[in-house]
Amino acid sequence: MKYPFILALSLVIAVSGCSSNPYKRSNKMYKKQAKELVRTLLEVPAVQPYGGKTAAYPVATTNFNLRQPTSVIIHHTAMNSCESTVRAFTRPQSKVSAHYVICKDGTLHHMLNDYLRAWHAGVSRWGATADINAGSLGIELDNNGYEPFAEAQINSLLALLARLKSTYRIPAGAFISHADIAPGRKVDPNAHFPWKRLAAAGYGYWYDEPVSQPQPGSLDSYNALDGLRLIGYDTRDSAAAMSAFKLHFMPEDKSPVVDDRAKSIIINLVNKYKQ
Repeated sequence: MKYPFILALSLVIAVSGCSSNPYKRSNKMYKKQAKELVRTLLEVPAVQPYGGKTAAYPVATTNFNLRQPTSVIIHHTAMNSCESTVRAFTRPQSKVSAHYVICKDGTLHHMLNDYLRAWHAGVSRWGATADINAGSLGIELDNNGYEPFAEAQINSLLALLARLKSTYRIPAGAFISHADIAPGRKVDPNAHFPWKRLAAAGYGYWYDEPVSQPQPGSLDSYNALDGLRLIGYDTRDSAAAMSAFKLHFMPEDKSPVVDDRAKSIIINLVNKYKQ
């Protein structure tokens, strides 16, 4: 074969070109923003010239650490490919992000340090917490919003959740959905998401089966919205809250109507969320 060295060199260049990171620019922007945050953190809090007598000198405490995540919010991307989601999260103009993106084949992209605030929850509420982004980790699953979730994707998710729960001691009830925290505004992850399977592994809760059959009329006076509120749902829009609850726990029932089965499940779950 003629010119073997040139051929080999050409192959090396071709492989190098294929393996180059197309996100070098966004990674550089990440480092720049992180360095700016570090510079801010390294500054000793300044003397404040307001609020009574001004201190003679700055003084900083020695007792602190980073804020730790206290909940995990699971989303679907509502996009047609994992690459489209990753590209969107690397464009400043999109104004959206998540800590993790999991592709259908199980590929995991860790896009933001767990201690930093991602922009994934938007206007949302869970219990008394209205600023969900402040203490949560956002996980986006590549899914167009209508299809089942791939087995490789769920396996990757379960492995990630195991690490997050262990590392940050996140309680089981704090693994929730985007729809849970934004009733009427969001419907992800979709009805195919295996919440029961996650709950069996310790991520989120599920009701005990079989659900007890109450005597006719015995639940007439039970206020289902009070139960949803105790679980954590924002019930200001009652129909939206019930729809979000059913998407999570009764995905086969798309009606916002409150029947005895829904009430029985809510009662069962209240005991779990408040244990």
